[in-house]
Amino acid sequence: MNTPTNAALFERAQKVIPGGVNSPVRAFRAVGGTPRFIARAQGPYIFDAEGTRYIDYIGSWGPMILGHGHPAVLEAVQKAAVDGFSFGAPTEREVELAEEILSLVPSMDQVRLVSSGTEAAMSALRLARGATGRSKIIKFEGCYHGHADALLVKAGSGLATFGHPTSAGVPAEVVQHTLVLEYNNVAQIEEAFALHGDGIACVMIEPIAGNMNFVRASVPFIKRLRELCTQHGAMLVFDEVMTGFRVALGSAQSIYAKAIPGFEPDISVFGKVIGGGMPLAAFGAKRAVMQQLAPLGPVYQAGTLSGNPIATACGLATLREIRKPGYFDALSASTRSVLDGLLASAREAGVPMVGDCEGGMFGFFFASELPTTYAAVMATDKEFFNRFFHAMLDRGVYFAPAMYEAGFVSSAHTPDDLRATAAAALDAFRALR
Repeated sequence: MNTPTNAALFERAQKVIPGGVNSPVRAFRAVGGTPRFIARAQGPYIFDAEGTRYIDYIGSWGPMILGHGHPAVLEAVQKAAVDGFSFGAPTEREVELAEEILSLVPSMDQVRLVSSGTEAAMSALRLARGATGRSKIIKFEGCYHGHADALLVKAGSGLATFGHPTSAGVPAEVVQHTLVLEYNNVAQIEEAFALHGDGIACVMIEPIAGNMNFVRASVPFIKRLRELCTQHGAMLVFDEVMTGFRVALGSAQSIYAKAIPGFEPDISVFGKVIGGGMPLAAFGAKRAVMQQLAPLGPVYQAGTLSGNPIATACGLATLREIRKPGYFDALSASTRSVLDGLLASAREAGVPMVGDCEGGMFGFFFASELPTTYAAVMATDKEFFNRFFHAMLDRGVYFAPAMYEAGFVSSAHTPDDLRATAAAALDAFRALR
């Protein structure tokens, strides 16, 4: 029996799946070419249908912080699978996972488990509106909070404007209460609260935006958001689906808490790492806020597979590994090494490149300075990124197939993998120049 090629699989897939993929960025539309169909993975590597091995810097878009096939996680999942796939009833492991999450995130007293980041962000938004009795929300251009209708909006340039849908099928009426502002723009957020402060239910933000590659919110910006939300009775919602337990053991909010005394978000949203590669996410807050949720309060939220026993086993095993002493020090050092290697290779080849990283998450841009807004990200050299992406793919290194996505390092990446990445980058840069 012949092994199918990536191209043949893509042709088959396009006949039965829209665009041939079940999540748009996988289609390689941004970079061109044929997507790789992954057959298996182990440690820091993925292997496509043709047997080609790649050093993996996607990590299933963040969850695989331990690498693929970690023994402790495999054992936990296998044991859970024997006991049953799904019950539609509560289990002890749900309680254990909730306790583990809460022990690492002091801003929350309670947490509700769901099945996806989109579901968690959508539910957090509903909770904020229900708890405040207000309708308006603020989000920021370039921040992605899943594909719930009210959050699929973008902003124009200049002063703050109410959003317009960026997806067909989203009525303008659904997003009429969504205000979209420029990331890291203090003046705009002050103007928005001056105009609409008594009607704003929440401000939702990615503290490190991973869907415009890697752009961190400045400390003064986060500090001002917190002050304004407190002053006007709005809730500050930290979307940590990507950054949660990835940039630090206490997530991104722990980093800002070190710089801003007493800092806490009102609601936090988590996903990816807490599921360890299984469909699992969560949102949480102080007890008084979470008591607004059904069955205790009027804000309804439910899910057939919420707290799935296999997903919770996978997530619990993952969290117990990453909280071991020294784990994040080592992971951060590996991530810094990857980024430094890429930047050094670019300098040697005379390619303008900048980057940033935190914990196990990193990003790079072909530009002369780090962007701080979505507009600045869009002004970086996309065409060169696309060529670099394919050059690295040809050399066995798999970055995200879009300029707008962050990269992820796992604890399974070895020093040899990091050196190989830098060497491949230097070779790619020289070829592209």
